[in-house]
Amino acid sequence: MLTSETNRPAPPRPATARPAPARPAHRSFRVSVKRVRRLSPSFVRITFTGDDLHDFGDEGLDQRIKIVLPLPESGYDTFPVDDDWYGAWRQLPDGARHPLRTYTARAIRPAEREVDVDFVSHGDTGPASAWANHANVGDDMMLIGPDGTSGWSGSGIEWKPAGAATTLLAGDETAVPAIAAILNQLPSDAQGCVFLEVPTTADALDLVKPEGVHVEWLDREADPAAHGTKLIDAVRNWTSRYLTATHHGKAIDPATLKDVDIDHDILWEVPEGRDLSGQFYAWLAGEAQAIKTLRRFLVSEVGIDRSQVAFMGYWRVGKSEN
Repeated sequence: MLTSETNRPAPPRPATARPAPARPAHRSFRVSVKRVRRLSPSFVRITFTGDDLHDFGDEGLDQRIKIVLPLPESGYDTFPVDDDWYGAWRQLPDGARHPLRTYTARAIRPAEREVDVDFVSHGDTGPASAWANHANVGDDMMLIGPDGTSGWSGSGIEWKPAGAATTLLAGDETAVPAIAAILNQLPSDAQGCVFLEVPTTADALDLVKPEGVHVEWLDREADPAAHGTKLIDAVRNWTSRYLTATHHGKAIDPATLKDVDIDHDILWEVPEGRDLSGQFYAWLAGEAQAIKTLRRFLVSEVGIDRSQVAFMGYWRVGKSEN
């Protein structure tokens, strides 16, 4: 079964030398649907509103949040909302545990108490897609997102180019909201290339981006089963044109690159801390097998330093979150 509901890990605590604030970086927000807008055959944007969304953290970029789906009979009556909500949620018995899905906050407007989330619409094969396809104004929802008053910053954000001169962003439809949000906040002089693989030609959205960043949409309309193939080919071709002229890294033995069993483990490697001024940085996310292939290609074959590449396996064919 093909599912594009993401399989991203729970938000980690950000590395910091400061004493931990009194409250966790993320908390629950009770919201309701304010608007539903169909963007394309595969994307639907839902705008949520809530009384306390003025406290929702607004750092933008690829801000990771959780969608908590309601239970059919009890809604959110039994969902734990204390500081250790995740631990308490894991202890709930089957049938009482709300489904969780990980998404990107496409836009955050604290002053208007609004959060936009773009859902990948792939029928009713997954609980989040099914919910989004039938969402109506006024429907209840719960978000787990950054608490803007907690004292934490940067939690759930993986875009860390550290001053790189040229960037490559690549992903499938599940990464489109994150990449779109990143593009919207890049400096005007940013340089790079973006590859986005989507189900149909009609899914190519109008994105706000710097002039120096080229965006290429790759559709699977002619071969829906070939998930990731066009993305891999596009990155390989671009790399052969660009990096062969500008990069002088040394390819490494593939055996030295730790393998990840994507059927059981999460492919998630986000480097940070090294100054990349004047260098190259890649951010890749989507179906785990495709991202694993690109990871091995860039690091093992091309010789890109691992500190210059972020890899995130958002989901796996045939495997849903939880």
